[in-house]
Amino acid sequence: MDRRQFLAGTAVVAAVTAGCTTRAQNDEPDAMGTVRGAAPEDPAEREIEVSARGEVETEPDRATLSVSVEATGDSADAVESDLAEQAAALRDAFDDLEIPDDDVESGRYDVRPERNGTGYRGRHQFRLTLRDPDRVGDVIDTITAAGADDVGRINFGLTDQTRAALRDSALEEALENADAEARSIAADRNVTITGTKAVSTRNVDVVPVRAEYDAATAEVADDADASPRTEIDSGPVTVTASVDVVYGFE
Repeated sequence: MDRRQFLAGTAVVAAVTAGCTTRAQNDEPDAMGTVRGAAPEDPAEREIEVSARGEVETEPDRATLSVSVEATGDSADAVESDLAEQAAALRDAFDDLEIPDDDVESGRYDVRPERNGTGYRGRHQFRLTLRDPDRVGDVIDTITAAGADDVGRINFGLTDQTRAALRDSALEEALENADAEARSIAADRNVTITGTKAVSTRNVDVVPVRAEYDAATAEVADDADASPRTEIDSGPVTVTASVDVVYGFE
């Protein structure tokens, strides 16, 4: 999964934040002969301020999902024993799937009385990290066969290394868009950009892709030689960056 797409050109330029401000204004005099918005005499005050956004898409290289086992019984001890057996079966499934221990996190564990007071209910949850998102469907099939009672929301995202690389790319796109917008404003006002006076970033965000697993409606792939396999379509992950840039002009 090595598809990487940079959203450049018209589509990205259109994402430049509207309402850019500039001090390079109309220099036509009004009825009193006063020139409004003319470029200041002091070059230090001549500024064009632009806000711009860059966006990059890529396929996810990391997925996380939660899985849990549940039990009910007449006593808390019985529920705890049942949960322990089911959790052991899940851990065996994790080993069979060759999921490293570091990528298996034990989460919520609770045993509590039923609301109607006729027994106890318990849950033990695990959080899995998968370094190959293409395995999500197979992992779900294996853990549900091993006794998992619930598969929670699936998040498709990026490893830290990929996130850092795409952050830089999104910022580069945002700055290029800011430059293009500033040049357009300068040309319209008949002034010349002299350089960059200040740059600040506002937001650098990674927008993960989320999917829900429902055993009753899950999409499966037919295989003549095996049981149907669950397929989870992830889609691309988006990384966005926003910048504010101040340019000098003459």
